[in-house]
Amino acid sequence: MSSIAGKKSGLTWAVHLSVVALVLLWLFPTVGLFVSSFRTADQISTSGWWKSLFTQEQNLVLRTAAPDTQRQEGALYVIDGNIFADNDASTDATISVWGTSSRAISDYQPGDTADMGDDGRLTLQANGDYRLENEAEFSGSRGERVFVTAQTPPQFTLANYEQVLFSGSTTDSMAKAFFNTLTVTIPATIIPIVVAAFAAYALAWMRFPGRALLIAIVVGLLVVPLQLALIPLLRLHLGIGIGKGYLGVWLAHTGFGLPLAVYLLRNYMVGLPRDIIENAKVDGATDFQIFTKIILPLSFPALASFAIFQFLWTWNDLLVAKVFLIDATGETTVMTNQIVELLGTRGGNWEILATAAFVSIAVPLIVFFAMQRYLVRGLLAGSVK
Repeated sequence: MSSIAGKKSGLTWAVHLSVVALVLLWLFPTVGLFVSSFRTADQISTSGWWKSLFTQEQNLVLRTAAPDTQRQEGALYVIDGNIFADNDASTDATISVWGTSSRAISDYQPGDTADMGDDGRLTLQANGDYRLENEAEFSGSRGERVFVTAQTPPQFTLANYEQVLFSGSTTDSMAKAFFNTLTVTIPATIIPIVVAAFAAYALAWMRFPGRALLIAIVVGLLVVPLQLALIPLLRLHLGIGIGKGYLGVWLAHTGFGLPLAVYLLRNYMVGLPRDIIENAKVDGATDFQIFTKIILPLSFPALASFAIFQFLWTWNDLLVAKVFLIDATGETTVMTNQIVELLGTRGGNWEILATAAFVSIAVPLIVFFAMQRYLVRGLLAGSVK
C-alpha cells in the first residue's frame, strides 16, 4: 500500500483532456462572438468567424458614382473612379469576374468592356478602377449596378462598436437599455437572496409544525416550468395593477428564483456545525442574532454563488422582460430586447447584433470575477474555527 500512496492514477490524462474539452466547448462561442463583432456585414454573411484570417471570395453588388459626378471629354460623357472606394468597401479586394446583370454575374473578366446599351460602356479593372462613358449625358440620381466577384483579404473594423456606442439614437437607446437592465437586475438579485436567507434559516434550524411539508413544496417548485407560470402570474399582476412596470418584473424574478435559492441555502445551512448554534443559544442569543452574526457569515459562499447565478440569469433574461415590462414607448426596454430590436424588421445587421451582444456580456463578466474573489474569501472564512 505504501508504494501506491504516492502514485498518480493512470486516468489523470483523461481528466485533463476532459477539462480542456469542456473549457474549449464553452470558450468557442464567446471567441466567435468577439471576432464577429469586428467583421463587416458582407464578411459575416459569406463566411464563418473561423475563416476571418483568410482571404474570402465574396459576391458584391456595387454601384458606380452618381451621374452628377460626370464630366465631358470631347463628345463623351465620362464617370470614373474606384468601385470599392465609391461603396465604402475594402480597397484591397481583387476582382476575379464581374457582370452587369443578376442573371449573369460572371460574364466579364477584369479589363473587359461591357456594352450597356443606352447606359453607355463600362470598363472595370481588377483593382476596382472603372470608366463609364456614353455619347449621351447620364441621367438619374443613382449609379449603375455592377455585380462583382472579388477576393477580399481579412478585414476588421471598429465601425460596429462606434455605431453601437457612439452613434446618435442607437447610443441613446443602448444607454437607456443598459440602465433599465441594471434597474431590473439589482433588485431582482437582492430581494430573493434576502427572503431566501431568512426562509432557509427557518427551515434548517427552527422547529415548527409543517416544516417538512414546506421543504417538500420548495423542492416541488423547482420542477415547475417557467413558461407554465407566466400567463397566470401576468394576470395576477394586471389584476393588482403591477403588470406594466419594474415592480412586477422584480416580483416575477423573485418568485422564479426563490425555490432554488431556498433549496441551496437551506441545504448549506443544515451542514453548518450544530455546536456553534447550540452554544449561542445557551449564551442567550436570539434566533435573529444567531442568523445575522453566525449563520450569514458562514453561509457567505452559498449566498455569493446564488447571487452570481441570479444576476447572470436576470441580466440575460428576455422572456420575463417581454412579458412583464409591457411598454410601447421603449422607456423600460432592457438590453436583451434592445439587441433584438437592432436586428431590424428583416433580421439584418448581424454585425451590430454581435457587437451589442458582446458589449452586454461585459457587466456579467465583471460581476462574476468580482464575486469569485469574495466567494473564495467566504470559503476560507467559513472553514476556520
